[in-house]
Amino acid sequence: MSQTTDTLDLLEYRRIVAAMYEEVRQGDMDATSWSHWRTDRDELFATHPQSPLSSEVLDGFSGLPYFPYDPSWRLEAGVESIDDPPVQIGHSGEGATTFRPFGVARIRRQGVDLELVLYWLTGYGGGVFLPFRDGTSGTDTYGGGRYLLDTVKGADLGHTDDMVVLDFNYAYHPSCVHDDRWSCPLAPPENWLSVDVRAGERL
Repeated sequence: MSQTTDTLDLLEYRRIVAAMYEEVRQGDMDATSWSHWRTDRDELFATHPQSPLSSEVLDGFSGLPYFPYDPSWRLEAGVESIDDPPVQIGHSGEGATTFRPFGVARIRRQGVDLELVLYWLTGYGGGVFLPFRDGTSGTDTYGGGRYLLDTVKGADLGHTDDMVVLDFNYAYHPSCVHDDRWSCPLAPPENWLSVDVRAGERL
């Protein structure tokens, strides 16, 4: 496979992911929409040449595991603007990526007030990035955390004015969980939640 073909395959992969999230935003964002998203994601992982899965995993792949759908984890959070300097977020492997913290989303779960920092990728074009860790990290989910939003790759649940949709049923693992050929940004300490988020993708 040529480098050009590989790059165009990646372009197609991201186009498909963006279309999947567009379908979610245009739907009712309920259990049915989530189920369709899961099915489409499994198909993408199973068949696309840019699948994050290793060839060994693909041989017996029958779908990604998730916690049961929980509508209480679909939240809309107000985002308070912040003007912090850019930060380096370390990767699972070598390297780091520069992001600029631009907002804080506040939610309340299990009687606890929680904050999540939203980041903007400082590279050309930019993009919103929201990684997090929680009480399931390192046991039921990856110890380095999961992603909720990553608009560079199409993972965008939508917003209205300064209210952003945070539906943790769509939380997913970074590619490095599936194959160590990937090096992925990990959730920084400010986004380590003290509660168990038993929604979204699990190990």
